[in-house]
Amino acid sequence: MRVRAVFLVGFMGSGKSSVGQELAKRLGWNFVDLDNLIESRESRTVAEIFRHLGEPAFRLAETAALCELTESLPRDSVVALGGGAFVLEKNRQLIHQWPTIFLEAPVDELWRRSSEGKDIRPLRHSREQFAELYAERFPFYRQAALTVETAGKSLASICGEIERSLQLIAANNGSALESSADSKSGGLR
Repeated sequence: MRVRAVFLVGFMGSGKSSVGQELAKRLGWNFVDLDNLIESRESRTVAEIFRHLGEPAFRLAETAALCELTESLPRDSVVALGGGAFVLEKNRQLIHQWPTIFLEAPVDELWRRSSEGKDIRPLRHSREQFAELYAERFPFYRQAALTVETAGKSLASICGEIERSLQLIAANNGSALESSADSKSGGLR
């Protein structure tokens, strides 16, 4: 018996997509990026949804996509949630049966990382607003089952730490394991 899926949570720039892809590759698992799933379902980018419909509409689309995903989650999946997904109680309830991992980094590091690359980040405004949003979300992120500090670490190091943690969960916590009945009730999968 073993853990069959894991959800990565954290603020923009925390490395959810990068770590998720690398971790899935190392484990031989599927990788699912919730933002990509939303874009596919809505036929527009996350930035377009924010721009044309607003954040409340995006959050509804996010919850709908997460609900759909959890109802048919493939075995052996690493799922990267969007930065705000874990803040909503309904979303946390949808994934409560699987291990959640908070990828933590100092706000200055997150600000730097989030400015890199070509991705448009709809909620990345001024440095001050960025820090305020992180402070608002931080208590929710801390509700994840595991926290992994990512600052100054390579992808390999972060993924190795997560792999060791998943092995410990599988070895020591029966409630975190897939059951032979594979029911949706109780425990982590």
